[in-house]
Amino acid sequence: MEIRSKKITKVILTVVMIMIGIGSIFPFVFMILSAFKVESEVLQASFKLWPSEWILDNIKALFVSDYYDFMQWYRNTIIMTGTSLLLKFFFVSYTAYGFSKIKFKGRDLIFMILLAALMIPSDIMILPRYIIFKKIGILNTMWAIILPSLVDVYFVFLLRQAFISIPESLSEAARIDGCGHFRIYFKIIMPLAKPSVATMMLFSFVWIWNDYMSPYLYISDVSKQMLSVGIQLFATGQVLNYGVLMAGATLVLLPVIVIFIFAQNYFVEGVAASGVKG
Repeated sequence: MEIRSKKITKVILTVVMIMIGIGSIFPFVFMILSAFKVESEVLQASFKLWPSEWILDNIKALFVSDYYDFMQWYRNTIIMTGTSLLLKFFFVSYTAYGFSKIKFKGRDLIFMILLAALMIPSDIMILPRYIIFKKIGILNTMWAIILPSLVDVYFVFLLRQAFISIPESLSEAARIDGCGHFRIYFKIIMPLAKPSVATMMLFSFVWIWNDYMSPYLYISDVSKQMLSVGIQLFATGQVLNYGVLMAGATLVLLPVIVIFIFAQNYFVEGVAASGVKG
């Protein structure tokens, strides 16, 4: 009786999880398939998921428009995201190393103050940042998006937890052999904390790539915009076309899916490890 009850529970949970999974990916599937439909079919009253006729006109229209430069937005987003990730990797991981492996007076107090910053809502920083960026002359440039992304207390905390779990004896042995802090950080700590670092990079990539608020607020020149704001412009003015809008959204999403497929093992391992240690 107990075994039968467990089997029934397992079947019910499996069905629920399948339904949640289908419900989660359905909007993405609809968006991707709509990118290959004629516009009238995207908006037709009777719901039809599969295109009756597969076309590439929506994707071609993205690259030949007189109203916007989709490729320029793509280039801007790649450069901004790549620069942000590179700098964030160094700043966040080395800060976490300092709080976990370097002993100095007031370290724990400073770290507690840093953690307290997590309680501050990010929205209240918008106006001060805008004024500061205007005064230092980086408003309407990529740096207005890149600089705030480098300060990430949550990932400093996550990596600090991962670095603390690495035996101190490894660092001490390296110091006896004459290694400095940077060499220990780069040659010993980073390779051993690879899953947590990969998790940070993957989450950061998704957040930075999809960020809408910062480009919208700090960049006013359309030619300097990012994809997240750029595709929103499809729904305004003379270029309203839902098929093209779906094609644009699909191409914006494509790099995120590709990177997740290649990094999913590190991602799962890193999330599981941080959950156990946290």
